[in-house]
Amino acid sequence: MGFIEDISTATGMIRNADAVTLVSHIDADGITSEAITAQAISRLGIPVTPVFVRQLEPLTMRHVPNDDTLKIFTDLGAGQQNLMEEAGLPADNVLILDHHINQPAPGGTQYSQVNSQFYGPEYAKCSAAGVAYLVARKLDPANADLAELAVVGNVGDMMARETCGLVGIARWIADDGVESGRVRITKGLNCYGLSTRPLHLCLANSDDPILPGISGDPKAAADLLIRLGIYEKPSDQRVWEDLHADEAKLLASVVAEQMIANGESTERLFAELYFFPHETEKSPLRNASEYATMLNACGRWAKPKIGEAVCFGDRGQQYREAEHMLRHHRSIIRELCEYILDTGVTDAGSMQWIHTGDAYPDTIVGIGAGMALSKLDTTKPIMVLCNVADEPDLVKISMRTYEKVLRCGVDLQAALAVAAAEFNGAGGGHNIAAGAYIPKGCEDDFIRRVNELIAGQFAAGAPHR
Repeated sequence: MGFIEDISTATGMIRNADAVTLVSHIDADGITSEAITAQAISRLGIPVTPVFVRQLEPLTMRHVPNDDTLKIFTDLGAGQQNLMEEAGLPADNVLILDHHINQPAPGGTQYSQVNSQFYGPEYAKCSAAGVAYLVARKLDPANADLAELAVVGNVGDMMARETCGLVGIARWIADDGVESGRVRITKGLNCYGLSTRPLHLCLANSDDPILPGISGDPKAAADLLIRLGIYEKPSDQRVWEDLHADEAKLLASVVAEQMIANGESTERLFAELYFFPHETEKSPLRNASEYATMLNACGRWAKPKIGEAVCFGDRGQQYREAEHMLRHHRSIIRELCEYILDTGVTDAGSMQWIHTGDAYPDTIVGIGAGMALSKLDTTKPIMVLCNVADEPDLVKISMRTYEKVLRCGVDLQAALAVAAAEFNGAGGGHNIAAGAYIPKGCEDDFIRRVNELIAGQFAAGAPHR
């Protein structure tokens, strides 16, 4: 079936449901896709019960009730249909809204699904939040007020990263948000923290692209801003949104000239930016990337329902709790990044790796891996292994890389899926960021196998290197 048929089936199942159990992932895309779907269904007068899981696996399936409610899986489910079948969930009682690779149930159970991977390149760069929004919009056009959450989910799941902006149906959703007045789209520097971080820290923390003479050096960044008349003194706290149009243009021009002078491409210097004008200025909810970080903080520290409350519009006690979790999250991530850099990684040949043991929670090691990679060998993917506190027999694997490595033929999702299956584990994710769980004790052999697979990918993509 095509998109029209699939989305019609999905909305029909929702309308006919007496009650819904909504199962979702704990990251920004999972929380926003759950919040979009829950609000759209609640507006129909249908009761919704949320269930958040770190991973859909045999042990977490026990949190999915064996009752007559319609089970909707958002941001997971496409690759775990075997678990649904093993749990005895009937096809007419399950709906999957996802964007991950589809793995049909081995027994032939045909679960209804709206999956952006099914409908061609126009839909390929659309996360689960985008899929959830399309279903919500079909249920009632008034749900267009939820577009901003879909933008947050798409940006949080790196749908804008490779192309420095949303494309295809994800960009259409952002335009829908513009029409409702809840999203503002601009072009600007491809930096993080444009609503909350002082501008010199935004520039100094830039790692994609790396800004010659600026990245990693807050003093040099502040000196540049003073020289341009944007700062009066090094301690100024102006953020990107504070700049007048001529100041933003001047800064962008000077940084571009500096990159060119150092032989660097400016291809990734500029990006499309997504702001929410109704949110408070200089708050983490003011733009899509920082909003997504707050939701990730909630989910990674086992409080996804706090993130859900923020998505539902809470700006009181729950939001203050989310702010606290965001500060804690950033502090621990910085510590983890420093730990990786201080301890050092092992070069396996085609990738680099480190095992952090019990030092940090498995829910955040992937984020730390991505941050540390900018200060390591960026031509090779990084793998971080860690123990899982509540699953002592398992080891969590997280891998990250850059777009330039993808252009060489590397696909982390493919490598981890193959290797994990060979070791009786499970892996998945995306080409640029992927994860897996494997049995403890096979780490060395697993590392060698993944290194072999990535070496093969590099070799196959050799003409592009």
